Amino acid sequence: MDQLNWYSLPTAGPLTRPPRLFVDLPLMTEAPPVVDPTAAAAGAGEAANVAAVSDFAKRVIANVEHAIVGKRKQLVLSLVAWLSGGHLLLEDVPGVAKTMLARALAKSIGCQFKRVQCTPDLLPTDVTGTSIFNQKEAEFEFRAGPVFTQVLLADEINRATPRTQASLLEAMAEGCVTVDGTTHVLEKPFLVIATQNPVDHEGTFPLPEAQLDRFLMRFSLGYPTMEEEMRMLDLLQHTHPIDGLKAVATSKEVLAAQAEIRKVHVDPRVRQYFLQIIEQTRHHSDLALGGSPRATIALFRCGQAMAAIRGRGFVTPDDIKRVLAPVMNHRLILRGESRLRKVTTESVLQDIVSEIAVPTVTA
Repeated sequence: MDQLNWYSLPTAGPLTRPPRLFVDLPLMTEAPPVVDPTAAAAGAGEAANVAAVSDFAKRVIANVEHAIVGKRKQLVLSLVAWLSGGHLLLEDVPGVAKTMLARALAKSIGCQFKRVQCTPDLLPTDVTGTSIFNQKEAEFEFRAGPVFTQVLLADEINRATPRTQASLLEAMAEGCVTVDGTTHVLEKPFLVIATQNPVDHEGTFPLPEAQLDRFLMRFSLGYPTMEEEMRMLDLLQHTHPIDGLKAVATSKEVLAAQAEIRKVHVDPRVRQYFLQIIEQTRHHSDLALGGSPRATIALFRCGQAMAAIRGRGFVTPDDIKRVLAPVMNHRLILRGESRLRKVTTESVLQDIVSEIAVPTVTA
């Protein structure tokens, strides 16, 4: 794979030593924690399995890049969200491969894929399914909706009514759907990729903050460069490259990777580092609403997934920085006067990170 900033995936073998300790954090108010060598050794043993997670990520990304050009950063973040057990919100203009990204991910892992085109007349039962009376059997039978899949694309989710938007909440949070008093468990792994257009607001229903918080990450794909667009035209000359994509992994590998990232070691100093970031968002003068405990858990899980994808059995502060903006941007609410001054959540996060001392690594 070619190098692309810090999103390129290095080749890393199994770790042969316990995770190193982090020191020199001036803002810490307590004495440095004592690390149990036995626990550290156990963590090092578990960390050896992240090589399989890294190999899985490389195979999937290399395969998706046969159809999606120049989106390495977004592909890595998508896998981080999926392996963390969360869901994605892609906010961008039409035609930048949001749908193709969802389809390519599903085909690369051999998962079932379904798409819901959200419109104002879409009903909750159009998503979850409904009970139909079978005259032959003289009883009601359940007809499953498109949510019964492994990768669901909710295209232009902000065009659906709030009632229909809310029909996805139980599936996203609990991995199940309740219809007519009966709970149906969804097949794992389950991923919702929702898209919305940030430019055209006519006939839309903006997602409330509480519902935005249910998405683990929100980010944009952006326009390709001229070179990337030229390569895209070459790939599309005869047929769409996504039609030729083959599965390079299985859903069982996704489930195994999701279990593996929970074993990634997070040093107490690193935990305190991102906790300080969350705490500062709750008191920042430009923010009316800061990060919730759900945001803390999201940073924790995404940091673990980023470290595992990069072949490490322990999380570094850089892992937290790499996932900070996609995890936090949609969870922060700016004050009205800050919006008038053109302040953005990205600039607020940059200010907060610049003021907090980064724990360093010692051999």
